[in-house]
Amino acid sequence: MSEKIVQTAGRTQLGDFAPEFAHFNDDVLFGENWNNGDIDLKTRCIVTMTALMSSGITDSSLIYHLENAKAHGVTKSEAAAIITHTAFYAGWPKAWAVFRLAKDVWNTETAAEDAKSEHAAKMIFPIGAPNDGFAKFFVGQSYLAPVSTEQVGIFNVTFEPRCRNNWHIHRADKGGGQILICLAGEGYYQEWGKEAQRLHPGDVVNIPVDVKHWHGAAPDSWFSHLAVEVPGENGFNEWLEPVGDEEYNKLNR
Repeated sequence: MSEKIVQTAGRTQLGDFAPEFAHFNDDVLFGENWNNGDIDLKTRCIVTMTALMSSGITDSSLIYHLENAKAHGVTKSEAAAIITHTAFYAGWPKAWAVFRLAKDVWNTETAAEDAKSEHAAKMIFPIGAPNDGFAKFFVGQSYLAPVSTEQVGIFNVTFEPRCRNNWHIHRADKGGGQILICLAGEGYYQEWGKEAQRLHPGDVVNIPVDVKHWHGAAPDSWFSHLAVEVPGENGFNEWLEPVGDEEYNKLNR
């Protein structure tokens, strides 16, 4: 099911002065039109960006819609291409004005990409692709790169700052477990009922079967480790509850 757009700015800012306008803004424009499923939200955001740019509107309303576009999947490179394309039809000065705003909106993405590239340069193994298959078991963005899928499974797992996996347990009837070999950045490993262990490049963590634990990045650092699957009979992961922000933040005080 797609996200439902809810807007209250009209009533918040103009509810007493212009209640009818507030109704049209919140209930009709956003409540009905923005939730029409004939085009997806990302496309709707792009159309709105180009419409406002073409009209020469470069105030806070455009900033809101640029941020909305970013939130619904428009990347920095896509935003730059959209503004450049629109410039040929709407005017070059308008593009300059919009670029000044868009740079600020997407600057965190640029910083994150730079940090990711710097982290990748510290490793001989690739960061890999977004770990979408296991995303529901992680808080934040992780990446996965298979190193070996024969004899023993070995995977390079990379966590963006603050990313961590849920509490989980490696189960097996015989053998099993996991070994972590830290490659770059700083992170944490914690077993249930014990203090968290700060991890650095070169650290090795041996995780037996039936031990509840989690691991992930420090708040101010990317983190990568090799995850070595110890062979076992009927092995599987039992995924449990997330490591919440309150629990995680206690480690960084």
